[in-house]
Amino acid sequence: MGTRLFVYGTLKQGYSRADCLQGQVFLGPAETVPGYKLYDNGSYPAMILSECRSGVRGELWEVDAACLATLDQIEGVPALYQRTVVQLSTHPGDLVQSYLYCQSLDGWREIGSSWPAESSPEAL
Repeated sequence: MGTRLFVYGTLKQGYSRADCLQGQVFLGPAETVPGYKLYDNGSYPAMILSECRSGVRGELWEVDAACLATLDQIEGVPALYQRTVVQLSTHPGDLVQSYLYCQSLDGWREIGSSWPAESSPEAL
């Protein structure tokens, strides 16, 4: 059995790095418990811990060890992102892995729960 990984940005189906998950098992749409939010720099999002009341929407995948190692390199672990345990509201009690951003967010735009942003920042 592989590692269950929550993705919320360029790794999602239809986006620029989706091919990195080719051959892995898509488990379906997913959402974190409240306490996470997204920022956007124009090319990709960053998920951080937050005091917000909503979760982040994305996808849940089961990935093998080789894929996970490749994704860690792509995501710049541990300098740019850290892979850590997150809890999903869509799978209560289950803890899965995801990537949290660990650099400065200066110049990034807060977008809330979904990437790409579904509405203008003023509507959040």
